[in-house]
Amino acid sequence: MTTYALRPFGPRPCTLVVCRGCCCGDARKNPGTDHEGQLARLREAAAASDGRLAVRTSDCLGPCGQANVIVVQPSTEGRRRGARAAWIGWALDDDVTDDVIAWASAGGPGVSDVPATLELQVIPPPSDARRRMR
Repeated sequence: MTTYALRPFGPRPCTLVVCRGCCCGDARKNPGTDHEGQLARLREAAAASDGRLAVRTSDCLGPCGQANVIVVQPSTEGRRRGARAAWIGWALDDDVTDDVIAWASAGGPGVSDVPATLELQVIPPPSDARRRMR
């Protein structure tokens, strides 16, 4: 397994944070999804990106009912343009994985628009969802 470290003083790439907590990545919850294959494809895309894309895994990110969750964090340029991280839910098949890779490779939030194919899968971050329920 190859690990890609973020440069502390250089431009930050678009980063995919892949949930692999209690529900995401669990074959019992989502049988028929190649969870390991998905993570391998994301890592391969990062390795081929020449540093424009990074992938990390995280323990449970919170919205378990919308597993698998991938957070697309903006690059330095995307943040400069005012972008925030986009949370993608129900990332369970190859088409969604392809769309996430294509969007992140094109620059991700703030640099490239969310593909129409992913718009219905954008979910609120857990803290935003809790705030709206109050």
